[in-house]
Amino acid sequence: MPTRLGVLLVNLGTPDDTSPGAVRRYLAEFLADPRVVDLPRWLWLPVLYGIILTVRPAKLSRKYRLIWGRKDGPLRGIMAALAERTREALRTCLPGQDVMVRAAMTYGAPSIHSVLDEMKAASVRDYIILPVYPQYSNATTGAVQDQLARYLSRREVPSYRFIAHYHDDPRYIGALATSVQRHRLYLREKTMVLFSFHGIPVSQAEQGDPYPDHCQRTAQAVADALDLPHWRMTFQSRFGPAPWLTPYTDETLASLPGEGYKRVLVICPGFATECLETLEEIRMENRDIFLSSGGEAFKYAKALNATRPHVDLLRDLVLDHLYTRESLSGGPA
Repeated sequence: MPTRLGVLLVNLGTPDDTSPGAVRRYLAEFLADPRVVDLPRWLWLPVLYGIILTVRPAKLSRKYRLIWGRKDGPLRGIMAALAERTREALRTCLPGQDVMVRAAMTYGAPSIHSVLDEMKAASVRDYIILPVYPQYSNATTGAVQDQLARYLSRREVPSYRFIAHYHDDPRYIGALATSVQRHRLYLREKTMVLFSFHGIPVSQAEQGDPYPDHCQRTAQAVADALDLPHWRMTFQSRFGPAPWLTPYTDETLASLPGEGYKRVLVICPGFATECLETLEEIRMENRDIFLSSGGEAFKYAKALNATRPHVDLLRDLVLDHLYTRESLSGGPA
């Protein structure tokens, strides 16, 4: 009987519901991770528990309610659909192979540990860990590696492969280009295409995090593939008083109309699925910033989500690494 293959797709996470309590629990887990906020614990934790977790949950709760579905948040629902469709695609390519594909969250439910326990109980022997972060960052992919290391520290280490990034994979670039091309009629007129990535603190970039370079390579590759005449790369979702990577998305959108760009198309290549940062921050908040600053037309190119190009990309990434001798990063082959 063939060895059962387990593929774990990992995203950042989402609260269990939109209540302030659920948001607070999620934020506490997320923002307490040294990978996310690398300040000294004695300095950061009192601020986190004494100020941030008493103020932000109620504000974020209102934002989550704007995007929440009837049963669950978009990120968790889309990830579940993406995992199921990737399983179907892999089973077609691997006849006779027993494949299990699950989605997990670095923070919140379902946790990486709980899903790995589920896979182990289902007799999975070979694992491929695939964080759906195309651009590597210590705060995202690195946090997944930490979770995996903690899980394996108490167990026999299985055979696994870790796909650390795919920021310049031609199939990923092609999928992004296709999502932009859906707006090709819109692009016939003078339009600024804005590649908006989640930001990280400048201090993390200065410590050697490859994330800014990965973002630049992704944006440049898509722009080259489409021969875009007008495009820029920006960073969104900054948090706290410390400087983050610039230029900032909101400030750029506010300035574009004054530069003569009345039409903008925003794509967020670093977000594999829709989430608060795309649906509320970009499609609502930043859209309003652009239009109130004199912009005339704002379009958002959806995340790849559980679409066929995305499923095909993940399927191919798994197949690429299934038969290699060495893992891309981390674990034994």
